[in-house]
Amino acid sequence: MDACHGPGDSSATGETIALVGHPNVGKSTLFEALTGRRVITANYPGTTVEVARAGGRRVEGTVIDSPGLLTFPSRTEDEQATARILLEEPLRAMVQVGDAKNIRRTLLLTVQLAELGIPMVLALNMADEADQRGVELDLSALQEAIGLPTVSTTANRGVGISELEDEVAAARLPVLRVAYPAAVEQAIEVVSSCLPGSSVAERALALLWLSRDPVAERWVLDRVSGEDAADLEEARSDELPRLILGARLEAAESLAGLVTESAGEAGSGMRAFLGRVTAHPVAGLPFLAAALLALYWFVGVFGAGTLVGWLEGGLFGEVINPALIEWAERLIPVALISDFFVGEYGLWTMGITYAFALILPIVTTFFIAFGVLEDSGYLPRLAVLTNRVFRAMGLNGRAVVPMVLGLGCVTMATMTTRILESRRERFLVILLLALGVPCSAQLGVVMGMLGGISLTAVAIWAGVVAGLLIVVGWIAAKVMPGERSSFITELPPLRRPALRPVVVKTVARVEWYLREVVPLFLIGSALLFVLDATGALDWLIEFSEPLVVGWLGLPSAAAAAFLMGFFRRDFGATGLFVIASAGLMTAAQVVVAMTTITLFVPCVASVLVIAKERGWRVATGVTLLVFPLAIAVGGLVERGLGLVGWGA
Repeated sequence: MDACHGPGDSSATGETIALVGHPNVGKSTLFEALTGRRVITANYPGTTVEVARAGGRRVEGTVIDSPGLLTFPSRTEDEQATARILLEEPLRAMVQVGDAKNIRRTLLLTVQLAELGIPMVLALNMADEADQRGVELDLSALQEAIGLPTVSTTANRGVGISELEDEVAAARLPVLRVAYPAAVEQAIEVVSSCLPGSSVAERALALLWLSRDPVAERWVLDRVSGEDAADLEEARSDELPRLILGARLEAAESLAGLVTESAGEAGSGMRAFLGRVTAHPVAGLPFLAAALLALYWFVGVFGAGTLVGWLEGGLFGEVINPALIEWAERLIPVALISDFFVGEYGLWTMGITYAFALILPIVTTFFIAFGVLEDSGYLPRLAVLTNRVFRAMGLNGRAVVPMVLGLGCVTMATMTTRILESRRERFLVILLLALGVPCSAQLGVVMGMLGGISLTAVAIWAGVVAGLLIVVGWIAAKVMPGERSSFITELPPLRRPALRPVVVKTVARVEWYLREVVPLFLIGSALLFVLDATGALDWLIEFSEPLVVGWLGLPSAAAAAFLMGFFRRDFGATGLFVIASAGLMTAAQVVVAMTTITLFVPCVASVLVIAKERGWRVATGVTLLVFPLAIAVGGLVERGLGLVGWGA
């Protein structure tokens, strides 16, 4: 192999601090503690992965909350976004957020990050859980062995944050250096002379290249000549990634043995017993049923029933809206303008009332419930319990994360499909999200309407939607080429949810709702007003009657709600809620309406995100598949209920 041409040096530094670590180790909670949530979220340049940035409170510079990174080479889109941050950002310091109770797994990533040549601090988070397990670590020995500050933190309770801020300000380069086999060291020496300068150490970049990290490959090939690229390729072999991983595993194991004074007992106590039982494929089912029943009561009964009754029927219906209507009719002489604000499709009487009196209490209770599930450690167990179901659809339990997040917002969940390894799996989950996963606002309305009828109505709706998802997923998995990726996940211990992180997450998600969704409700109200004022709404209702009245068996007034379902499914569901509340639909019609609107076309925001993530061809194809399928299934449900005589 000839000598390479033009090696560069790596000396870039900046004022950015990156939080790096495995998924679900508390990076986002630590980010909130360090920054006070003055957050700017945007796609990382050249990717579709959103990364949070904010100014630090006591640490100088911008803090980045990077997506979860399991190991190098990076495989998923989230991991590759983190690899790009490490490779391209001029970082002043890096904070590895690790799991204090799983030190071996943490240190395997530590030995890889330490090679990057970036000043670094190790934050061993979830120290309270490690204490509960009886895990004891010698942090002094660890600091001496790896040559960088190590801080014990419990981010969700604010423990260790001040110490971490002090250490970040004085971050220094690690001294840890992994000894690789001679073949690897020789390849590192050869490759290093060919590499362009970067913000990471030359040795680290060489190891990324030899490990066939896709981000490093693209970065290097964009910056070297064709001749140097050929020389770099010649230096690689299929054996080197295995040798590199083996040396890193040995180094991590050696460090773990050095610093672990007690590994603790993960299997003792009632909490550990419940942790095992809730993940069992049979014994865990009653706990799953209890969780779903609690979610149904809190969101469907309390949120969509009690709170909506207080706000929509009491505060808005009896106090605010009558006063505003009287004020508008007295002060605005033009009836058309008055109706634009307080008429049947007015900005206030429909848009604001729907958004704040009907939907806000529902999404708030859902966000609280979802925050409790997150902080309790139950969501990974849900992934284990549902793994068999997802296997039938060519997926694995990891798909439960975007599917459950879809119950909060399908748009956000579509973006989280990046955690799935293959393009095939990402498409399958996007299809299922668009088809039959209701967002929190829609789910609350559906549960409120069906819960007001009976649990049987809820069961019929849930059975039809879940059954269709399984069938469509199974067919799509058979049609699309490719294999299901393996499913390996770590189960964190069950814990009592802490009030602060649940409140912080709920507030952040409600802020998102107010910022992103409320304007869409106002636009939807304005659109309906224009259609009604021009007579187009009556024409569209008449045009859709063969489907809405003839096939679905619903009153013609439901056509307007389905029309808004094209804009937002939750807005359409709310329109159906109003019709049902007025006593214009039977129990069977409510079930048909809720089934159809759940399976209806995804909202505009979801379609745009699908297009951004996977292209307009996929977005158009998903939409054209979902709409006729929803109408067809709704009509079949109507006829099935008619045959058995239920809910007439």
